[in-house]
Amino acid sequence: MIESKRRPWVRGLPVLGSIWLVGAIGDRLWFTLDHSIPNWDQADYLTGVLNYWQALQTPQWFSGDWWTHLWQLSSKIPPLVYITTAPFIGLFGAGADQSTLVNLFFSALLLGSVYTIGVCLFTLPVACWAAGLCLLMPGLYRVRLDFLLDFPLTSLVTLCFTCLTVWRETGKGERLKDEGLRRKEPPNFTLYPLAFSLSDWLLATAIGITLGLALMVKQPALLFLVVPLVWAGIETIWQHSWIRLLQLVLAVCLSTLIWVPWYRTNWLLMLSATKRATIDSAIAEHDPSLLSLDAWTYYLKVLPEMISLPLLVLPLVGFLFFWRRSRVSSQCLGEADFGPKTKNYRQQVYGASRAALIWLFVYCIGGYLLSSLNVNKDDRYVVPYLPIVALLLAYGLTLLPRRWKLLQWGTIGLALVLMFNNLVALPLGSTPTQKSFSQHFAYTGEGYPHAQVIASVIQAQPYLRSTIGVLPSTGQINQHNINYYGNLQNFRVYGRQVGTRKSQVEQDARSVSWFLTKTNDQGSIRQQEAQAALVKTVEQGTDFTLHKTWALPDRSTLKLFRRSIPLLEVAPVVGSGQLAISGQRSAVSSQNSKLFYTPPITLDQVIVPDRVPPGQPIPVTYRWSGDWQSLQSGLVLLTWHKQGQPAGRWVHDHGIGMGLLHPKVLPGSKASRFQVVERLAMLPPQDAAAGTYTLEATYLDRQTGKTAAIATPSVSLRLDAKATANPAPELDLATQLRTLSTALPKGGKDLTAAFDQIGRINQYDPTQDYADQVRQATAYRLAQEPKNREFAYTLVLANVLKRRVGDAIASLQQVVQLDAQNPYAYGYLAFINLYDFRAQAAQAALRSGFKLNAKLPELYALSGVAALMQGKPIQAWQQFQQFERLEKQTN
Repeated sequence: MIESKRRPWVRGLPVLGSIWLVGAIGDRLWFTLDHSIPNWDQADYLTGVLNYWQALQTPQWFSGDWWTHLWQLSSKIPPLVYITTAPFIGLFGAGADQSTLVNLFFSALLLGSVYTIGVCLFTLPVACWAAGLCLLMPGLYRVRLDFLLDFPLTSLVTLCFTCLTVWRETGKGERLKDEGLRRKEPPNFTLYPLAFSLSDWLLATAIGITLGLALMVKQPALLFLVVPLVWAGIETIWQHSWIRLLQLVLAVCLSTLIWVPWYRTNWLLMLSATKRATIDSAIAEHDPSLLSLDAWTYYLKVLPEMISLPLLVLPLVGFLFFWRRSRVSSQCLGEADFGPKTKNYRQQVYGASRAALIWLFVYCIGGYLLSSLNVNKDDRYVVPYLPIVALLLAYGLTLLPRRWKLLQWGTIGLALVLMFNNLVALPLGSTPTQKSFSQHFAYTGEGYPHAQVIASVIQAQPYLRSTIGVLPSTGQINQHNINYYGNLQNFRVYGRQVGTRKSQVEQDARSVSWFLTKTNDQGSIRQQEAQAALVKTVEQGTDFTLHKTWALPDRSTLKLFRRSIPLLEVAPVVGSGQLAISGQRSAVSSQNSKLFYTPPITLDQVIVPDRVPPGQPIPVTYRWSGDWQSLQSGLVLLTWHKQGQPAGRWVHDHGIGMGLLHPKVLPGSKASRFQVVERLAMLPPQDAAAGTYTLEATYLDRQTGKTAAIATPSVSLRLDAKATANPAPELDLATQLRTLSTALPKGGKDLTAAFDQIGRINQYDPTQDYADQVRQATAYRLAQEPKNREFAYTLVLANVLKRRVGDAIASLQQVVQLDAQNPYAYGYLAFINLYDFRAQAAQAALRSGFKLNAKLPELYALSGVAALMQGKPIQAWQQFQQFERLEKQTN
């Protein structure tokens, strides 16, 4: 009997497959026509795919550090879509169109899920109609034809809801059997066959897995699934189905095994990103307040456009017929048996339909209300309830009289025409302006020069990782798509938006070697004054020269500027040739110097001024040479010692080429040795004693940890408070980080200002390799001088920036020993322990901090979090109250 009841579900699979195939062919034809450039979000997500694809080339499945690194590749958005897309670009090549092939997989999941719910709750025709409507709804095809997270989110949320629905209906079937109710055809038609063939525990496992996967796509998955899950849980309690309640609880617990590792690693950055994406974006976009009616009717107003008006009107007429028939059947209900043609049976059918409709409305209304609670409104945020809306509309279509069948197909035909009109603009060759969410025209106009921009930079600097400061921010020219096209070329070029603060314009101009500017429309620039100032500095100043220009389809001009005197130069060594560099004073190293170890590189030349004042940046030029691997993986530990006083010094540790040497030499290079010229600035302490300083250098291999002394040229400089400061480049990022670490012992506003500057310099090195350079170099120095408090604080900051939690805790434990009377040190230790969910260890550190300063507001805030993590809400509330009081007194 069960086998016969499974046939309706199986019988419709050819129809379902045909629907998917038609949609797949249509989608790929659209992508063939479309020549557009990925927008802000699309380009950002595509870059995430490249990052994960690169990481998965060399997996280390049993390494905890590798998994931590994998999760940290995407610190704000869960990475499931990136991971699932990686095989597609591995098979079909890296590119925007190739990456969208993953949507064919998610489309199959979505259509199969909707089809299964249709068979489960209604009939086979409803299931097939619903799958077809999912192809025709503007709200769904709009996100299906983009590389966004919304379509995969919709697919997996619907899949989870499908598993929950089948599990729930299985329980109903079991109860009917226990009650001895026998019907020739169950009220909910063909579902029970499907449900009875599956174990309740297997379905509960599927709920847990799909819930975990949905949360690994995007956090809003919970907005659509929490209400149905709670509803199902309440039903099991009401029915005293304790075994099924246990199944549901275990399903939720199972999901944590999937989503907890990523969320645990990135929870703090995720929360800050969520705040920017919701509250900050809502303010910037002037979204309605939650206290207004517009906030709660926003998605209702856009629903007809997301569904398509023809697909909305006719099913509503069908529901009018349903309402009328159900009332008639209710009035005519008698004592007849439950035969398939009796009014009693018809009333049972309508009752089962109402129960199914209530369940679907629970999902839709719950998702609508929770999405409306989000202050940031966007049409695509509610796409996950559209497949269930499609089910409701499909059921409405089947309720129409049979003589209206021609009208049904006519409505589908009209929806097809509207879809074509929204996706393809005729005549081809231009793309009109999109006026609504449902429109997503294929761009058939002239191409954009992103690939040529990247090629120009690589040709000019073939051995370096380059960063382009992107000053416009339009849909076609922005930091994200420049970054994406640069990453497509083996991660040789990165794009970043600079010029966002007027106070940082000068630092931006001195720190970035490439800039892109654009005439006419500048796009969505929030700080227009700052951006205009930086454009003027680049285009009209003497530090940059125009490298190349391109004409854009919108009749504007794209300009690529390059720094006139490069901060870094790399060239193969041919014979005894050297790169020409100019300076005030130079010295060439002696090749006959006696070394304890043979270094793999040489320091060929150093240029410094004769006399400089302390506390001011000093221009310095280093020329290094060696084989590519040694240069690329090398750190140089540079110490400028005062003659006769080894204690008087400053350090200038950094990676060779500031860590910007690309791991791979361009194909075709035959050189065995290369030369690197660095034009940098170093910073002696303000209290450095006057006198003559000389250089001592050590090579540290970043891969092996091996060190070797480097012969240094006979070079010296004199510190003199009366000397005039020399013009110098911007301090290198490693030096800036070491300088900023001095704010840690001070805490408070000094720490806030330091992290504000770190956010700025992170833009200049998109991989944040400078923090790794400082971390490795400082760890080596601290091992040599374990009581050096300055090194200890620097190592803490570097570990925190690289999110090496275990190392950060270890370095902070060393800090609290070296700086035992500083309450901030204990606060930092408590914070990192809280970040790692070690509330008791955090509370122990805070007790030491309170003994030193019981009026420090930050300690009370951390104590409140620690209490909350330990399940002590009253104590947490008391600590937060004390924090607010002290904050008011401080301000």
